[in-house]
Amino acid sequence: MMKKTRDTTAQEMEPVIFCDFDGTITQLDVTDQILSHLAHPSWREIEQQWMQGLIGSRECMERQVALVNAPLEELHAAIDAVAVDADFVPFCKFARKKRWPVYVLSDGFDYVIRRILKRAGVERQFRSGSTLFASALSVEGRRLTLSFPHSQEPCAHGCATCKAALITRLQEGRRPVVFVGDGMSDRFAVEVADVIFAKRQLLAHCRVNGIACHPFETFKDVQNGLERLLVPLPARRLHHAAVAVS
Repeated sequence: MMKKTRDTTAQEMEPVIFCDFDGTITQLDVTDQILSHLAHPSWREIEQQWMQGLIGSRECMERQVALVNAPLEELHAAIDAVAVDADFVPFCKFARKKRWPVYVLSDGFDYVIRRILKRAGVERQFRSGSTLFASALSVEGRRLTLSFPHSQEPCAHGCATCKAALITRLQEGRRPVVFVGDGMSDRFAVEVADVIFAKRQLLAHCRVNGIACHPFETFKDVQNGLERLLVPLPARRLHHAAVAVS
């Protein structure tokens, strides 16, 4: 979806990059892995209610996390079993060299995200409330509790983290906005993005709704795609380079 059509040269472009975490930066959905291993099986029924649009992601996650009952070492084991996209760290270096800001926006858990990013060696680049925005997870014995510092009130969609509102606030007038995601929790974010890289459920959503996007598998694909889009050709418009998938 390309909402902005202002003529510009590639040299003038300073994209702002927003990335989902679960299933995008990681190879698997970390939240689903935690719930699969540590929560009562009824978490899947709650998931179906969310997928059907009966509840928002905030209510969904709050109810699901209440079903977790496990010691801290089992939580850490479930987290540490999830691998990061091998191309994500090189992509961060690429963006930093270009001086393009990168933000992580997630309905998932800040506790989990920080642990995984630390293992990947990029935790210093992503600070909670600055470049990382996610649900706040607290561990209390065998139980987990959630709070939602980045949920927009009122929010018609009931999102745990309002990605669309964060993108609108954080873009600071820069163009274009690049969004990278994989799931249904990203479907509202793409409505305010200029360039979309999508896979899995988000790619299917874009296809069904006729939203222009770039399919990807790894962050190397994202890097290559951005390099192609932002080649230094005068008066090149990003929306002419977008790929409409159907």
